[in-house]
Amino acid sequence: MQNPFPIPLNAVRAIEIVARRGALAPAAEELGVTVGAVSQHVRRAEERLGFELFERTAHGLVPRPALAQVLPQISAGFAALQDGLANLSGRDELVLNLTMGSVFASRWLIWRINKFTALNPGLEVRLTVTAAMLDLGRPDIDCAIRYGLGDWPGVATSAIGGRDFSPVCAPRLAERLPDPAALAQVPVIHDQTSMLSWPLWQKAAGLDADIQWRGPRLSDASLAFDAAIAGQGVLLAADMMSADAISDGRLVRPFKMSAKGQCGYWLATAKGRREPGKVKRFRQWLASEVPASAGGYMQQMSSDLPID
Repeated sequence: MQNPFPIPLNAVRAIEIVARRGALAPAAEELGVTVGAVSQHVRRAEERLGFELFERTAHGLVPRPALAQVLPQISAGFAALQDGLANLSGRDELVLNLTMGSVFASRWLIWRINKFTALNPGLEVRLTVTAAMLDLGRPDIDCAIRYGLGDWPGVATSAIGGRDFSPVCAPRLAERLPDPAALAQVPVIHDQTSMLSWPLWQKAAGLDADIQWRGPRLSDASLAFDAAIAGQGVLLAADMMSADAISDGRLVRPFKMSAKGQCGYWLATAKGRREPGKVKRFRQWLASEVPASAGGYMQQMSSDLPID
């Protein structure tokens, strides 16, 4: 009988990880072997197939067309195998592993996650907070909250919200801002990690989009929020993320207008991977909780000027 697996499954798994991550080291770490062992897996597979699987470039190992064409099938196969083993062990539904950036975690989720756990007794939620785009194909990650356009390769996404954004500041600083042009007279906090656009909001406010505001530059989004709350300047923030600080009076929106960008928050999972019940329940909870959390401040923004 002909062997249906001319390449050992360990080698196929190594090839799949290298193709996704672009290097040998991540595959070695995930498989718990040496980089040399992964290299041998790839080399022997290429010898058996009679052609090279990867192009060696300055930016890493890039799958050649033959491998790139079948990679989605291979990845989906390993995802299905992983999910099947998790179901077999009965542990799959006991822990929900989430990864996200610090702003979503600290400004929105951490204040509400108890509602989700109360609805799902027995389900432990584990958060990995990082700005890095972690590989969602990893067995220790179920889903992610990501900010951007929602078009990441190999990732299935559904929109959560967060496209509307506007300036926020401490109440005492807002007293010095009778109109948008007064931003030139106060510090403006520049979050260097932010994808929000001051020019887009300035256009909504009727200002010259080329105006450059002066103020401190911070490379951490959570620190930028804290600086705004401390009265150190005006920060451009997603309305969804500033809603709680607005409702309790730590921040205010000095101007009655928001802009609407193309970026937003997305629930992201590995494409081709079966969605377990715990992720489906988290998705459904987000769909109800996000609009509920927005209700208080949406009434304040009746004169918004959205821009697509």
